Amino acid sequence: MDARELLLSDLQGENDYGVLLVAQMGGVPNELQLIIETARYDAAVEGLRPQHDYVIRVLSAREHRVSLGVFGKLAFVDEHPLLYHHNTPKVAVYFDGKAANVNELVLDISQAYVSMFGPWRHLVDMAEDINRALPMVDLLQSGYGLLGTMPKPLAERLQKVLSHHDVDCSLSEDATFHTEDEHGRSRLAKLLLIDQSYFVALDFSVERMGKA
Repeated sequence: MDARELLLSDLQGENDYGVLLVAQMGGVPNELQLIIETARYDAAVEGLRPQHDYVIRVLSAREHRVSLGVFGKLAFVDEHPLLYHHNTPKVAVYFDGKAANVNELVLDISQAYVSMFGPWRHLVDMAEDINRALPMVDLLQSGYGLLGTMPKPLAERLQKVLSHHDVDCSLSEDATFHTEDEHGRSRLAKLLLIDQSYFVALDFSVERMGKA
């Protein structure tokens, strides 16, 4: 069993926990190092008994949100809404027309965003997703303009929302987006979830600390 498999195995049980002890800059640019201890709850002592220690290297980090302390779930993920901003083309969304009820359209846009990204992203987090030149109500009341430049899955979702409100919509996709570099290596990011903490990076490596 390699170190990644052992780490995941350590956290499978109902009484298994991890502790994110340290998150620090690594030895090369855009690398983060996470030090994690796994532990098992022992009811007899009403406390955690340490199991193993690990260092996770976050390689070519692109985005992260971190909280130190005890956690219950850890997963390495290749597909997740948090990866849309990194692994899908940007699409400019233009609208033409006025909704009968602009406030309802604004609400539906906000709800569509929440339904896609859940607790991970908020409408104001990503600057380009929604055009900030005007408040959204004023922007949509203008009858024509750029709604925003956003990941393709979100653009396609909002196209349906606009259509539902009888507002025409056109999409302009970034033609320069590629999933591989000039050497054929993947540009696609991966995700590490640790409860509500997350790390988006090109890859992750796991090593056991203190191994005999």
